[in-house]
Amino acid sequence: MSNNERSPLPIGLAKQRKNDKQRRKPDLRIRRTRSLLSNALIALMQDKSIDKITVQEVLDSATVGRSTFYLHYRDKEDLFLCVLEDGLEMWSTALLRKQEKSYRVAPVAEFFMHVGDAKKLYRALVDSGRIHAFFELAQGYFARGIARRLKDMGLKNLVQSELDARSHAFAGNLLSLLKWWLDRGTRESPKAMDELFHRMAWNGLQSKSKLRWTIPVLG
Repeated sequence: MSNNERSPLPIGLAKQRKNDKQRRKPDLRIRRTRSLLSNALIALMQDKSIDKITVQEVLDSATVGRSTFYLHYRDKEDLFLCVLEDGLEMWSTALLRKQEKSYRVAPVAEFFMHVGDAKKLYRALVDSGRIHAFFELAQGYFARGIARRLKDMGLKNLVQSELDARSHAFAGNLLSLLKWWLDRGTRESPKAMDELFHRMAWNGLQSKSKLRWTIPVLG
């Protein structure tokens, strides 16, 4: 096995990668280079397993030189991890946006719509055995956003341990529902899945919150 095509990185390296990103504040040129490489990998993954994609194929697609690639990433797996984290950061940011007068714990419809449009990428994650790594990362990102949202919705009096537990549970439920939806072929609309998620979520929250919401019914 060559240095360029290493085995998948342990998921624990996600934390190291996150610290690396926090230390670096890229300028526009660096961001453009990383965007080219990320988009190239995503495009290649639409039709090919990541295990069969070479660094050279990514470079050719992105029109970026090899030396430039290794200025930003250790290897293909490092780039892949960055792609996942960038997507998760985007959605965790969306979760943190305060939604006044909304019953929603999370923007589920928008999230499902985005993922539903990238079913090939999801299948590539499944086929390569990386879907569990993605969900593990995603649960942590989403739990933080959901915790903030629950506080905004009137659950500030919960002890921190219960808030953390509920947030992680909701994030896990959201991802389980996403997997169920994708595996069924996205038969239901993203809006319907949003309503389903929040009916399940609010069954356990109404007694803890000062707020009361009427959750839409599917059908």
